[in-house]
Amino acid sequence: MSNALSRRELLAAGGAAFLGLGAMNRLLARTEGETKRVLFFIKSAGFPHPVVTRRNGKPSLAETILADIGKEHGFEVTASKDGGVFNPDQIGQWDAFVFETTGDLTTEGQGEKSPPITPEGEKALYNAIKSGKGFLGMHCAADTFGHHGARNKGKDDPYIEMLGGEFIVHGAQQKGRIEVVSPHFPGVEKYLGGSDNSFAIQEEWYALKNFPDDLHVVMVQDTTGMKGPMYDRPNFPMTWARNYGKGRVFYTSMGHREDVWQSPAYQGLLLGALAWATGKVEVNIEPNIHKVTPHCDQLKR
Repeated sequence: MSNALSRRELLAAGGAAFLGLGAMNRLLARTEGETKRVLFFIKSAGFPHPVVTRRNGKPSLAETILADIGKEHGFEVTASKDGGVFNPDQIGQWDAFVFETTGDLTTEGQGEKSPPITPEGEKALYNAIKSGKGFLGMHCAADTFGHHGARNKGKDDPYIEMLGGEFIVHGAQQKGRIEVVSPHFPGVEKYLGGSDNSFAIQEEWYALKNFPDDLHVVMVQDTTGMKGPMYDRPNFPMTWARNYGKGRVFYTSMGHREDVWQSPAYQGLLLGALAWATGKVEVNIEPNIHKVTPHCDQLKR
C-alpha cells in the first residue's frame, strides 16, 4: 500500500480536506510511515521580517505556528538560524526544508548575525532536494542567498533554478487579488470562493521573474489596478509547485504579514504543501504556466 493519499481520498475524508485541524489530523493519520522531520530555516542576513524575529529569547510567531500545526499533523518542525545545519554531516536528518529567509545566507548578515551556510552546505542542500527531499519557500525565500537584483542570473543561478523564480522588488503593502488556478492542489480549499476562485487580501506582494517552463502554477497574481510600477505587467505566478530532480519544491509569495500567518487559510496551504512535498499526498503538477500566465515574462520596466 502506498504511503501517499490520492486527491480523491483527500476530498472524501470527512468533507473537503484542510477545512479544520481535526479533519487534517484524521486525514494524515491514515498515511503510513514515520513522522516527517522538517527544518524551518529563518536566518535573516538581510531585512529581519517580524514574523521570524525572536524577541526576549522566545520563538518567533512563524516558528511557533509551524511547529504547533505541524506537530498535530505528522511533522516534527525544528526552527534554526544556524547555517551549520546544512553541512553534509547533518543535512541528512531532514525530510523537508522550509525557508523564510533574507539576504546572502552564506554570510553572517549585517544585523541579526548568525552562522552562515558554508559552500559545502549550500551544495548539500541542492543535492538533498535533487535526491528526493522537499522544499517550501515562503515570501522572502525568493529574496535570499543574495541571488537577486543586480546579479540577475536567472536560471544560471543554482538557488533560483531550484526555486523556480527570482525576486525583483516589491511595492507598498496593498490589497491584491489572487486567482487560484490549481483548485485541486492540497491546502487551497479555504482560498476558493465565488465563481472565479479568487480572493483578495492585504500583503506585501513580490514582483517575480525568470520562471521555468515546468512550473505548475497554483495561484496567479492579478496585477489589474495594483499600485506601483513593478506591477505594471501581465499577471504572473505567485504560488507554484515543481519537481527538482526527484525532489518537490513549493513557493508562495504570501507570508510577510503576521495576520496572514495567523489565518487558517494560510496555515492550511502550508500543511497541504508540506504533505505534498514530503510525499504524504500525491497530486498532478503538470506544467501550466504558459496556459494560466501566458505573458508573465513580458516585463515593462
